[in-house]
Amino acid sequence: MSPERQQTFLSTLLDSLASGVVACDADGYVVVFNQPMRQSRPHIPGLHVRDIAAAFHLYAADGRTPLQPQQVPLARALAGEHIDAEQLIVHPPGRRPRRFAVTGRPITTPDGQRLGALVVLDDITEAHRASVLTAAQHAVARALADAVSAEQAAVAVVAAVTEALGWSCGEYWQVTPDQAAITRIGSWTAPGRDLSDFLASRPPTMRPGQGVAGMAWSAGHELWICDLQDDPRDIVSKQQALQTGLRTAIGLPVRSGRQVLGALVFFTDTVQKIDDELARLLDGVCAHVGRYMERRRAEELAVALATSRRQFEQVITQINDNVWTAEVTGDGSMRSVYQSQNAAPVLGRPLPQDADLAEVLARRIHPDDQQAYATFTAALSRGERTEIECRIIGLDDIVRWVWIRATPRRHGDRLFIDGISTDVTERHRMAEQRERLLEQERQQVGRLREMDRMKDELMALVTHELRNPIAAIRGYAELLADDAGLSSTQQTFLDVIDRKSTQLQRLVDDLLDLARLDTGQLTLDIRPLDLAHLTRQALQDHRPAAQAKQLTVTAELPARLPMRADALRLRQVLDNLLSNAIKYTPSGGAITVTAGLAARRDDDSDGQDEGEDEGETAVVIIADTGIGIPAEQYEHLFSRFFRASTAKDAGIKGTGLGLAITRAIVTAHGGTITAAPRDGGGTVFTVALPAAW
Repeated sequence: MSPERQQTFLSTLLDSLASGVVACDADGYVVVFNQPMRQSRPHIPGLHVRDIAAAFHLYAADGRTPLQPQQVPLARALAGEHIDAEQLIVHPPGRRPRRFAVTGRPITTPDGQRLGALVVLDDITEAHRASVLTAAQHAVARALADAVSAEQAAVAVVAAVTEALGWSCGEYWQVTPDQAAITRIGSWTAPGRDLSDFLASRPPTMRPGQGVAGMAWSAGHELWICDLQDDPRDIVSKQQALQTGLRTAIGLPVRSGRQVLGALVFFTDTVQKIDDELARLLDGVCAHVGRYMERRRAEELAVALATSRRQFEQVITQINDNVWTAEVTGDGSMRSVYQSQNAAPVLGRPLPQDADLAEVLARRIHPDDQQAYATFTAALSRGERTEIECRIIGLDDIVRWVWIRATPRRHGDRLFIDGISTDVTERHRMAEQRERLLEQERQQVGRLREMDRMKDELMALVTHELRNPIAAIRGYAELLADDAGLSSTQQTFLDVIDRKSTQLQRLVDDLLDLARLDTGQLTLDIRPLDLAHLTRQALQDHRPAAQAKQLTVTAELPARLPMRADALRLRQVLDNLLSNAIKYTPSGGAITVTAGLAARRDDDSDGQDEGEDEGETAVVIIADTGIGIPAEQYEHLFSRFFRASTAKDAGIKGTGLGLAITRAIVTAHGGTITAAPRDGGGTVFTVALPAAW
């Protein structure tokens, strides 16, 4: 291949990659800048590595620290450093920042001469963003799970969200019981960020519509101020915020049903445009916080149930859980003194007006959970806070899993139990389904391991139990053949031994070839070759066998068909296909062999118009007028040990390994092999190989 053609091939190959590639020469000047890189920034002729940081606005992974010229990955690689998946930010003015994972290597000759350096950049912006959002969700869930008070939950949630998203400050504001104001009950500031002047400049309590929290509360929906500097609204302590470097403010109401319980407020150092996915995450966080705060409020109201029944009912109706209070009687049993009106999710339908919830639950506990439920009630009778997940047979006779959390409290000498029951059937169903899938996966892994073991045993048998005896048989047969005193009958027997041992040796070699190809242990010796010349040699060697069956063999081959491949393995491919054509073509038939170059296309490649050439392919086509293959069996033709029914019916012997090995060799060369019926009968095999390796 000419230097110009090699240069074109290399340039096209680099442009077809999904990753960005940048390379420089030994003097530090950029000499390679592929298409994915040009899409994000036009190439600057004569660009030096020391100017890359400024030209492309590169920042460290934190998104705030500009990279110095010597910190640029290409400059470090040129200095001899190996860089693996290091993250950096590209943030041109007026455009959204993009995050890349960078891998860099120096380009060095075997004798140690530094030719330059190369970096590969993979855009991981969306993956990193999804990871950050997922981390924020998990952090909020953990914060709420670990919190023991509303104040602790508020601080933990704003800290989790602010830290996960890399923001500067987060606050939780709670609406006062009289609904007259909103008060800050928790805040969190990023480590190393001094916002004390800004925080001190705002009052701890605000009216509806005052400040970001008051505006989100009164509006009842999210408030997203992308840039405080350009926003015309008069916001409390706006100038102090700008002076401390804050640019974006976000306020989100925390609800319980239609009622706003409070507001989450966040501030960032950078302009944060409205992001729908991020907004959904924050809305989900508010929902979690709302549910948590509501549960806390429900527990607090339960303490004063006798004096706040009406208010308590208003709160309880907003949640799906069944809330109840029972009294432990002198004999240790429980008697309901309060039960919410939403027992249907637990029992399948509303509880009758005069029914006692405690007595109904005791009767409808699943038989397999009776003992666990008895332990649960015994702990409550002793005044211990506890919980249980058990099955309940509902009033509609459907079995549901119910999570019951109960807290004892004493009022004088009376013991009351305040509890919440939640239908968790779906969670259990999903857990059971997950266990089934895991068990199926374990069984499948076990089967695969067993198959691997059997394969290893087979290869050990082939290697140690067959190959050596076959070699011995063939060796002794050769010694016997040198004996001039053999009779004709003995010579016939000796020929049979030699022929059959040769067949066994070929079968052993085929199995070993497949094993090496499967495990990647077969190394190809890639060298320049003339495929047309190799095909002529194969045809010449197979002509005697074809003439013995009176087959007509024609060939249409170019004078030369240069390429890079393993000549020995390609000859094995040609021998397998030609011997099959001769074997499965009846006497008087015909075999046609054609070869040449064809345009190779890849319609699915990124950045390529449909049908655009992707290089050239060397194609060899071998067609015969043989017995053919049933249409439904073509998909199995290249499977090991598979033999077409037509071959079996014709009594033609074979192992079913030749085509499997052929496809493995072609695939190892980056090519393809297909089989199709020939018009008029027979089969056509097409081998396509890259013309340049």
